[in-house]
Amino acid sequence: MTPAVRSVALLVALGVGWFVAWQWELRGVEESAAYAFFITALLGFGLYASTSGIELGEFRKQFRTVVVAVTLGVLAKVALIFGVMFLVYREPWHLILAVAVAQIDPLSVAAMRGKSRMSSSAKALLAAWASFDDPITVLLTVYITSFALRGGAVGGFGGFAVDFALNVALAGGAYALWRLVRRRVPVGDRARAGRWAVRAVLVLAVLAVGFVAVQFSLLLALAVIGLFFRPDLGRWVDGLAEVGMFAATAAVGLVLAAEFSWALAGVGAVLGAAAFLSQGVVAWALTLPRRWRGDRARLCLGQQNGLTAIILALLLEPNFPGAIAVVAPAVVVVNLLHALANGYYDRLRPPTPEIAEPRPIRRTAPATPLAPAAFRRLGEVG
Repeated sequence: MTPAVRSVALLVALGVGWFVAWQWELRGVEESAAYAFFITALLGFGLYASTSGIELGEFRKQFRTVVVAVTLGVLAKVALIFGVMFLVYREPWHLILAVAVAQIDPLSVAAMRGKSRMSSSAKALLAAWASFDDPITVLLTVYITSFALRGGAVGGFGGFAVDFALNVALAGGAYALWRLVRRRVPVGDRARAGRWAVRAVLVLAVLAVGFVAVQFSLLLALAVIGLFFRPDLGRWVDGLAEVGMFAATAAVGLVLAAEFSWALAGVGAVLGAAAFLSQGVVAWALTLPRRWRGDRARLCLGQQNGLTAIILALLLEPNFPGAIAVVAPAVVVVNLLHALANGYYDRLRPPTPEIAEPRPIRRTAPATPLAPAAFRRLGEVG
């Protein structure tokens, strides 16, 4: 699927969600428990799919860069986005909206990973960046909102500490289960049925951990277990991630239909453009070392937004009315800019044709020279 076709498909998915909400006069969809569980499940799957596709060797190599990206990089992006918003609108509370769109959507990254032309190192960096910057933006949202409300409805450091401990406990339990199953993995051609049984157990275990994580919003644990709990499912995970991305876009349309305002959509457009540009600035600074030269442009154009931004907007809406009406259009603008910019760059810089490795020269034994007796017989025949 080309970037242009993907853009059209995303707009169609958004329109489908919008039409369903308009046709059946759905209002307050975001307040229902079913909708909250659905989008949280999609976000959790995106986190797991993104980290489960990371090449662990590359992840270890780029660990320091990943840590910088999800800490200082997130703070830098928030500062850049808010700087643009404050220059245009002079609204201090837009700082919270800047936090809501500062992360990269892991579901979108997972869906496009297979078709990306980035190197393995760049894919590992972007996937880890997308998976682990979510907790940072959630933490920032908690603190900034608490500060803005002066101890209002949103919890403080104590709640975050408990949540972090529960995430660690769930991930630790999953790791212990994985080690137990791995010890019993059968080896050899005769154990094919046993390997399928182990794979089925691993899939069921991931689903069970995923249900607990989604039910109690322990999504950091899902990102962590994707680094080791990896049943071999071929391309199923990438395919499901792409389906999930379109389902998430339709879910955005369900909310946007009831909350849409042209004035707030304009604010969202500026917010989305600022978020996309901030990724370019921060990624360029992170990839100054020479080894990133071939992937720098694609990492700079890697900003995508999705469910994390929507979930944070839903969290902010009760205290900051209009947050959804701003963030949802921003998500659409970011993803359109991503598709258009990457499509243009692909045409500008087509992939370098791979040079086939030289085939090894087969060394054959030299031809056996004719013996002198053979020459004599040939002469006699002549």
